[in-house]
Amino acid sequence: MTWQSPERLWLLAGVAALIVGYLLTQRRHSRYAVRFTNLRLLDKVAPARPAWRRHVPAGLFIAMLALLVVGFARPTDEVQVPRERATVIVAVDVSRSMLADDVPPDRLIAAREAAHEFVADLPEEFNVGLVAFAGSASVMVPPSGDRAAVAAGIDRLDEGVTGLQGTAIGEAIHAALESIRTLDAQAVEEPPPARVVVLSDGANTSGRDPARAAADAVEAGVPVDTISFGTLDGRIGGGQRVPVDGETLRAVAEQAGGGYYEAGSGAELREAYSDIGSSVGYRTERQDVSARFIGAGLVLALLAAAASMFWFSRLP
Repeated sequence: MTWQSPERLWLLAGVAALIVGYLLTQRRHSRYAVRFTNLRLLDKVAPARPAWRRHVPAGLFIAMLALLVVGFARPTDEVQVPRERATVIVAVDVSRSMLADDVPPDRLIAAREAAHEFVADLPEEFNVGLVAFAGSASVMVPPSGDRAAVAAGIDRLDEGVTGLQGTAIGEAIHAALESIRTLDAQAVEEPPPARVVVLSDGANTSGRDPARAAADAVEAGVPVDTISFGTLDGRIGGGQRVPVDGETLRAVAEQAGGGYYEAGSGAELREAYSDIGSSVGYRTERQDVSARFIGAGLVLALLAAAASMFWFSRLP
């Protein structure tokens, strides 16, 4: 943290002087009480009160002054703020293997629930789009600020919604990149800051090469995060084993500058999404944060006044 007007911090010396003055005053009062030998009369004119209460209003008031001085010095700090036109595309595997029940109630339902939470936690300023993929990829919801449309699109994610079976990871990335390129009229010459998040449970089995799609993402400056979802014990109807296979997803993330995550449960999937959400679409700016200290100082002022009125029926 730095200050735009650090010379104003010298006012803290005045606050320190008030503390010293208060302590000296309390010491003098204690000496006077000892010299007052008529204890019965002393008890009537100065009845006993809890020792700590009488110091609370003064302590809160002095702390308030210190916070206001710090705020007056105009402190600045690095703050994460959403990027303008920031865009996140969520791509979800809807192939038949996503019906495996190793993640209850099944992989696809758990993926939908986690996607809802991920989108809800993103800043309202973000554009969010949705891609579904199996043997091919389809843009379910073009990127926009319409959260209701994205939520409805997530609810429509179902096995076979793309019409073909398979796992086309490369096609999913390509469809996501295309939706980013057509975000708005500026997108061709001024691409928005964007990120693609791909969730799948298997290796690529159809469509374009994922390595080629990852290279396109690098060229477009769009990182690709990938989540391998499921366990080695996954099975679908008839007992067919569909173990998770994340090697392709790992390679894509490494090539496209994103993060690779493995999730074997709904909780781990939500954690992966949360980790991704904390890093997408932000830039760091140094901003004036004096309001934090001034606000805290005003709260302490109110507490000091309340304590004094409640305990002593007077203002500090």
